[in-house]
Amino acid sequence: MASTPLSRRQSALGSDSRRASIDPSRLVPMDKVSALSGTGDFNVVFVGAGNIMFGSDEGPWNHSFRFEHKLGPRLKVVALIDPAVDRAAAVLQKKCETFVKSAYENTRVYKTLDDYVKNYNRKEAPRAFVVGSPPMFRGTTQPGRDIELQILHHFPDTALFIEKPVATGPSSEIDEAFKVAKAIEEKGTITSVGYMLRYLKAVQMMKQVIEENNLTVMATIARYACAYEAIAKPDWWNKAKSAGPIVEQGTHFCDLSRYFGGEVDISTVSAHSLEWDENAGHLSKMSIDETAIPPENRIPRVTAATWKYASGAVGSFTHLVALQGHDYSCELEVYADGYQLKLVNPYVQPVLYIRRPGSDHEESHRFPDDDPFFSEISVWIDNIEDIEEDPETSHILCSFEDACKSYQLTWAIREASERSRAERLKIQAEAGKQ
Repeated sequence: MASTPLSRRQSALGSDSRRASIDPSRLVPMDKVSALSGTGDFNVVFVGAGNIMFGSDEGPWNHSFRFEHKLGPRLKVVALIDPAVDRAAAVLQKKCETFVKSAYENTRVYKTLDDYVKNYNRKEAPRAFVVGSPPMFRGTTQPGRDIELQILHHFPDTALFIEKPVATGPSSEIDEAFKVAKAIEEKGTITSVGYMLRYLKAVQMMKQVIEENNLTVMATIARYACAYEAIAKPDWWNKAKSAGPIVEQGTHFCDLSRYFGGEVDISTVSAHSLEWDENAGHLSKMSIDETAIPPENRIPRVTAATWKYASGAVGSFTHLVALQGHDYSCELEVYADGYQLKLVNPYVQPVLYIRRPGSDHEESHRFPDDDPFFSEISVWIDNIEDIEEDPETSHILCSFEDACKSYQLTWAIREASERSRAERLKIQAEAGKQ
């Protein structure tokens, strides 16, 4: 099958998706949207049967739920690919016991993409792949960890939705992620990466203020404090398994920082960390046994980074493993001449505070019904369905290449903090010899 040529919209978007924005009024809550009109089934392949695809009690993610609301009875999940076939069968059984049975009653389960390809039925050709498998198994050019390239090879006309981060391999493999991005761009594949915070109404209102007032961003200041007591997954606490909290968790705020600040001069990234073996790094309510993790793989408690943007603006990010309870504390501030835009609590109940020129007053905006998970899926499907016909169709806000740049920034921060720790330990050791 020949690959689809680049659409007009995708050509306009290009590799710099930070130019794209969406009128906040077009981001409509899921319960206010009718199922997408159209004819025929919309066939989808889900890769991964875990929480991101089917939901859990730990967070609001659940892609299948958003697909059901966006596509209604047109949705047909033709295949579910996951090595854990029992888990996959169990989630399908639950779906078939509900009113969305028609989307899943004929879904076939496969252990691997190769198994699906071997048993492929052309009458059920997929319109889209949704890749929610763990990031350590994708985002590279290596066999077994190259699912994007394999999909491009076998299904060149099929759209891609890829979860973030694009990968969690060693930093030496970052160039491979960019090669995947180049292959996607050359195929002209309609692709979106799941940095859903870009689709928040609050974030798009911030973009609107910047664009309407022709502002130049001077600085971005991001802070992410997680509630570590609720994190019971041992792999999360192991840098060898998760790549560490900056790469695995802080990725959203590094991405949002880039979304407003632009390209980062990676050579300027500097960082310091508070580590597990320092007095201030002791945590009293951990839900895992950290002694089972080799000392060199234990995660930092605090990482604080700064950098320069290509524009000359300055960025900073502080990630903390510090809070107990359940709720996180997250904020992003963006400064421009006369303006302060402060986004608070973006994951749960976003509030945007705006201070404008000529006033000390902070106006506040709340967005109680916003669902960025639905908005990112909705925009992506609109691009698949109506790519040429409707010039008002919203832009996809994060391309694979753009996501690679956010991934590169997170690794640069981690490595900068590890270098500064090594230098500090070296100085201490030399001082001890004197």
